Amino acid sequence: MAAKSLDESDVGIFCYISNLPGFRGVLKQRYSDFIVNEVDRDGNVVHLSSLDAPAEIVEEKGMQTSDTTNISYASLIESFKSLAGNSDAELLEEFLNQLNSGGGDSVSPIVLSPDSDKSHRTAMHNFFKENFKFLVTDAVDGPDASSKCIRVRLNSGGRDNKVRNSKKRKERGDKPFDSRGSENWPENVGKFLRFHLYKENKDTQEALGVIGKMLGIQPKSFGFAGTKDKRSVSTQRVTVYKQKASRLASLNERLIGIKVGDFCYVKEGLLLGQLLGNRFTITLRGVVADSEDTIKASADALGRHGFINYFGLQRFGSGSVPTHLIGAALLRGEWKLAVDMILDPRTGERDAITKAREYYKNSNDVEGTLKQLPRHLVAERAVLQCLKKSPENYLQALKAIPRTLRMMYVHSYQSYLWNHAASLRVQKYGTEQVVLGDLVYCKDNPVGKDTGFVDNELTNGCDDRYDSSLNEEEFADMDVREESNSHVKAVTADDLNSGYYTIEDVILPMPGSRVIYPINDIAQVYHDLAKKDAINLTESVHNVKEFSITIMTGSYRRVFQKPINFEWELLAYTDNSKPLAETDLDKMGKTKPIGNVEPVHVDSGEKLENLDCRRQSESSDAGAKLETDNSETSGEQVGLAQEDSESSSQIALKFSFTLPSSCYATMAVRELLKTSTSVAYHKTLN
Repeated sequence: MAAKSLDESDVGIFCYISNLPGFRGVLKQRYSDFIVNEVDRDGNVVHLSSLDAPAEIVEEKGMQTSDTTNISYASLIESFKSLAGNSDAELLEEFLNQLNSGGGDSVSPIVLSPDSDKSHRTAMHNFFKENFKFLVTDAVDGPDASSKCIRVRLNSGGRDNKVRNSKKRKERGDKPFDSRGSENWPENVGKFLRFHLYKENKDTQEALGVIGKMLGIQPKSFGFAGTKDKRSVSTQRVTVYKQKASRLASLNERLIGIKVGDFCYVKEGLLLGQLLGNRFTITLRGVVADSEDTIKASADALGRHGFINYFGLQRFGSGSVPTHLIGAALLRGEWKLAVDMILDPRTGERDAITKAREYYKNSNDVEGTLKQLPRHLVAERAVLQCLKKSPENYLQALKAIPRTLRMMYVHSYQSYLWNHAASLRVQKYGTEQVVLGDLVYCKDNPVGKDTGFVDNELTNGCDDRYDSSLNEEEFADMDVREESNSHVKAVTADDLNSGYYTIEDVILPMPGSRVIYPINDIAQVYHDLAKKDAINLTESVHNVKEFSITIMTGSYRRVFQKPINFEWELLAYTDNSKPLAETDLDKMGKTKPIGNVEPVHVDSGEKLENLDCRRQSESSDAGAKLETDNSETSGEQVGLAQEDSESSSQIALKFSFTLPSSCYATMAVRELLKTSTSVAYHKTLN
């Protein structure tokens, strides 16, 4: 069991671009201090702007529009009244009204009056079968032995509907989506409902798990482009297979910390990587610096020069057992060690989880441990479920983990090597110019043209949806494209003389079988580090392809990244409990119209130096006021309490920017503060 949480130096994060002094600032003191809005492939920033479901033009067969339903049902209810009596007819009418209001499966079944006449009950069943095809009936025990009661419920294809769902479970499990209750979906309506998911202090899987449970559908019915950080307020696109907008919209009243809206029907579901990036609004509280000029200089430098494009700590897991060490064990073929590292106790977890891990380590009781482990620990439960069936088959247990999650371990090790190589590149050759042997994308290759939004991390393909309890920022926000090495070249002397390439063009490889390495000293760091972990980057010690670095394709990643559309401002505030930035939900509460998406305009030739890195007024911020350009400091540290009427006033730095997918906003924060972004460090500041 590791003695401490992971720190940046453990995973190769050492350097900064600028030599400016840092300053004190607290990251994520409140989860609303870290706002993330997805950017779709058209360059639009995704916002939540409406919670209302659109008017349903066409309903499922057997169901009519809500405006005409009551009229068409009136005659049927009258007929039912003559068959069943007034009380049952009124009960049925109320039940239908609840369904028409969008309640769906959340509406409880109704039980009609006791009936001891079997022939009459048969007539009742036939009435529903002929006139209400979207309802099903069955008989339940009445108050005495001689009577039965007819139960009426929505035909959602649940577990009791054995006639319509007679297919074997194995056959249904092969389908990519949970299609129960969707046999009558209209042909002219897209099969996927796309909506905007707004969540506070919840990861993507957790939020969708709650929604899926309320809808009674499986997690695989949902699609999304990338996971978002848990301790944040985020908005992203999600698709769900064959679900009505009115049904999801009706959940908003019961959802806590989650909202869904901006519904539309589309033909295809979202897949991982189908995004350009993310728009971040980050507020650093409790800022303390030598002077306001220090903060200004750091913010301007970040906008002009960017930051080293490290993989952040989220890439390596939030626990004390780093994912890259598990990846190294997989590359060495040490299956049991990898399983032990996944299951072993670790620091920083809740007591119940620690207790379950320790129980397994001491007892080796698989079934008893499964009863204790929370369901969100996907990898741990998958491993144990397999070991329950096949004891000591550790390789098979590892393969039981969802593919995207188990591949994350190996990708984490690749990232570990990349970070170290990036640090050595900066330490040895600086941050200002290209040197002989650096790798760059060829200028005639469209991938190499910097539009501000090209994601140059060309990753190995992933077929399965990311499913993990690990707290990460944008692990899954990756394209799955592949490029041949003909699009990558090592810089020559002629290139240096021509000035054709700049420091912004420099890339480094993620190790794999199809990458080339720099033609300078940086290449050796990959092999030296791997050798320390008993790994050979050119030979594999086992034949398990997915855990072999000689089979993996590999990829490339920019060493330096500039924030796009960068803005910043200093705020003075007195109340730590008040938000300093508006969320989508805050904006919806205002009278001014809010657009569905906010276009991001990035000209391919635009230089960050020309972007307006200004401090804007924000009169809407509760408890906040703008630090004006002519504000003066008393010579003491900015942010320290003064002995006057404003002794409780503090300084916050709020900044907004857009990054391509797979870039870590926390690394931009690190460049500003010149301090660690680890959770443990910022807890000490809180």
